[in-house]
Amino acid sequence: MENKGDNEMMELVHNVLQNSDISAAELKYLLECRDKGTIDFTLIDIREMFEYTQLSIKGCDLLLPTSTIHTCMEALQKRKSNFLIFYCRTGNRTAQMLHILKRMGFSKIAHLGRGIVDFKGEKLKNAPLPLNITCKG
Repeated sequence: MENKGDNEMMELVHNVLQNSDISAAELKYLLECRDKGTIDFTLIDIREMFEYTQLSIKGCDLLLPTSTIHTCMEALQKRKSNFLIFYCRTGNRTAQMLHILKRMGFSKIAHLGRGIVDFKGEKLKNAPLPLNITCKG
């Protein structure tokens, strides 16, 4: 049986997917929920590798730099039915990426509207690259 927190989380997810936009506070909350096992999503950084190593959001699952994302489209297509949240520095690159992905039929996608610069949750400097950085599936 769902409790009040689960209902609030599901309403938040519904609103995020409707708007394709997520605030820094909402992402922080969803990351906390994911840590508790109450939601599953993939957090994807689309900045370049040097940007990721300078500063990244703790909990980032995948690094797909915009300069090479075209080589990873097959792997991304395999995740089409998953809830995907993208982020970049300010939200500009992810807004463009979402437009392209929506035209490709992705529907469970959102982006951190104001990017990592607005995120007040836990960030990491010199974070190790995500283990699943490869684009093989």
